[in-house]
Formats: sequence, C-alpha cells, structure tokens
Amino acid sequence: MIKKMIIAASVLCAAAVQAAEQPNILFIFADDWGWGDLSCHGHPYVKTPNIDRLAEEGMDFQRFTVASPVCSPSRTAVMTGHFPGRHNVDGHFATVESNARRNMPDWLSLDAPYLPRMLKEGGYTTAHYGKWHLSNEMITDSPAPGEYGYDHYGAFNCSGSQMPWFEDSMNAIAFMEKSQREDKPFYINVWMHEPHTPHHVLPEYRWRFQGLEDEGDQIYAAILSHADDRVGELLDALDRLGLTENTLVVFSSDNGPAGASDELTLSYDPATGAGFGRGASKGITGGRKGYKASLFEGGIGVPFIVRWPGKVPAGKVDEVSLISAVDLLPTFCDVAGVEMPEGYEPDGISVVAVLEGQPAAARQKPLYWKYPSKWPARDSKPDHWASYAVVDQTWKLVTNEDLSYVELYDISNDPYEKTDLKEQQPETVKQLIQLLENWQQTLPAKPEGDVFSAERENLK
Repeated sequence: MIKKMIIAASVLCAAAVQAAEQPNILFIFADDWGWGDLSCHGHPYVKTPNIDRLAEEGMDFQRFTVASPVCSPSRTAVMTGHFPGRHNVDGHFATVESNARRNMPDWLSLDAPYLPRMLKEGGYTTAHYGKWHLSNEMITDSPAPGEYGYDHYGAFNCSGSQMPWFEDSMNAIAFMEKSQREDKPFYINVWMHEPHTPHHVLPEYRWRFQGLEDEGDQIYAAILSHADDRVGELLDALDRLGLTENTLVVFSSDNGPAGASDELTLSYDPATGAGFGRGASKGITGGRKGYKASLFEGGIGVPFIVRWPGKVPAGKVDEVSLISAVDLLPTFCDVAGVEMPEGYEPDGISVVAVLEGQPAAARQKPLYWKYPSKWPARDSKPDHWASYAVVDQTWKLVTNEDLSYVELYDISNDPYEKTDLKEQQPETVKQLIQLLENWQQTLPAKPEGDVFSAERENLK
C-alpha cells in the first residue's frame, strides 16, 4: 500500500513539474488588420500603445504571411497546420448555395487534425473567444466551436448563440483565472472582430480622434483603439495573475486590410450587428502591393508580434525570417512540449529557434497559396488577379488560374514586389511552375465526409 502511494505521489509530482514547465499560449488574431495599421509600424494617426508594448517587450517579425488572403481559409491553416486547399476551403464560408457553387464544404471537417485537440491531449486547457468563421451563423446545423477541441468558447460567425464581439477579452481573462486556480497551462484564442466590417464604434473612442477631419479615418482609428485597449486588458491580467513570464503571447491578423469604398454607409452583420461599412475601412499595408483577397504581400503579409519573456528577445525587429501561418501549429506544439499525432504531417515547420532570436536557416519547405481570382486584372483591382502563388527559398511566383501568365519576385530582397524578374530567370519560373503543378495534384478534387449541411438536399 505504501509503495503504491509513493508511486502515485511520484506520478502526481511529475505531472505538476510538467505543467509548471509548459508555458501558457495566448494567440490574438485580428480580422483584416493591415501591416501598417500599428503606431509601431509608423501609422500616421492610429494609436496602438498596448500592441506597441508587445513589440517593445518581444519581437516584431516583419516577413510573416498567412496562408490565404481571406478569413476562413486563413483560419483553417492555423487550426490544422495545413494549406487550406487540402480541405477545399478556398474562400470564406457563406450560404450553403454559395459554398456548393464554389466547391467548398459547409464547415471545417471534425476529422481534420486540430491544434486545440493536440494541446488538450498534451495537458492544456483550451478556449476560444471571438470570431469563428470555420462555418457561420447561417448554417445552423454546423458543428459548434466546442466540438473542435475547446474546453470553453464564446464565438460569433458560428452556429448557436453569438457572443457579443466586445466580450472577447473579458471571457479570456476569466478563463485565465480559472486555469490558474486549477494549476493548468492554457491555450486561448482571442480572435478579434476588428477591423472587419461592420465597424462598431463607441462614442468614447471616436472622441479620442475627434481632431481627424475625415470621418472614415476617425472611425477606423477609434475601432482599432478599442481593440488595442482590449489587448491591454489581456496583458494587464497576465501581470496581475503573475503569468506574464510563463506566457507566450502572439498578435497577428488573418489577412491584409480591406480596401475602402468611396461612400461612408451603414452595414449590418447578423452575427455582430449594425455599424459602418467599407467607407471607414482605411487600413494600410505599409507599402505592400494589394489588399485583402490578393496573393500579393498586401493581402497576405500581416503583423506578427511575439512576446515570451526570457525566451524571445525584447525590442528586436526581424526583417528577414520567412514565417507562415502553417508554422503556428508545429511551433505551438514544440513550445508546449506536445507531440503531434502519429502520421500527421504539417505543411509548416517549428520556428521556435527563430522566435528565440536565432538566425533563420533557408526554408526547405515551399509555401503555397490558392485563391480563385478574376483574370484578366481589372483596372479597379490591378493586384487582385493571381489565383496561385508559391514561395521557394528566396523566390515568389504568382500566376493566374490556368498558369498562362506569371510574375516572379526575389521576395527576400523585394518584399514590395516591385521588380518582376521572369524574363531574367526563365529556369526559376519553370522550376516553380513545376512545384506548383505537383502541389496541385495533391489537392482533393472536392470536399468529402461529414461536411455538408442538410440544406444541400434542397439544392437543385
């Protein structure tokens, strides 16, 4: 009996030591937040002191790209560590009819590998607060976020009740407190609404920017200020709970900023309510080409700021390392000391060493993008014609849907994609086209499995 008690105590002690060594992970994912929409990135009037604090106390990685220029596929990559084309998620989840027309499922398959499940099985308690959009509120029979591996959630753009968009930080802080009481490491998504339309602006925030003459600028600065304040609430809570030193905090965005329309009008979303429309979408890309829904860097190059005291160097800017959203799953598992499931192969790689300030080695795994775009390019959207892109080593190739037109950039030295080198580098073009065609052959022809709403039975 005594021997059994000693063994049990040893097991409990080992578990407690492991839990103490596992850092908490807080992943803040904004929606349509442009690379240039931070005061620490030189924005002329937006003020983001709390996100700036993250950059001062951590590292600002300026060559991070998401796996899609729009919402749902970008989030699919974070959840699965895969390029979203592997799951037939090539655009945003919409109505059943729209999903079917675009050869998409109605929700992300429950059978796919998921980051929260992996961390949960590795001893973490997991939560999601904020935007979901791995289905949407219009498809009432879609799985709720809790079925994907979260112990607790509050969300919008999902089935069931819609959490008010501004309650993300409040819920996350309550979950931090609960996890601390239970002495368990946590993984928390805070997927913010801002600055996606509708723009929900509160009077006190508009008052902060009353000096701006343009009403759209005033609204845009106000909503980002509100979001930044909620980031500050999260950071203050970590300080208050004594969790700052053992928490990895990441701030990023799901894609680049939406281009503004000329007219300031009202907009309505059944998930979040009424607000201002795209006339107040004044996001900027910091000089990068294109906007949301473009495979140029303005559509996929977004902020990526990481703080982890004692691990990630403070106040450092990395302008070199090519990091992708598909790297997040293997990186977070590596940070947590959690093994990925047997047989699972991520499209990304762990970049823990890079986060810790070590020089990045040449990337061995190519990066791929797929996003259906209209060709030829329209005068109103000259940088929104590419349907595929591939990055290999220092090169980035973008091409239209049938691969009949390409552009080639030395993306390591030309992040603004100003100089098309296809005429000077025909062999490189040929090699990258071959890589892309080989990758295309690995993608499923259509979605399969339990990923369709009962509404599909009514489609003709």
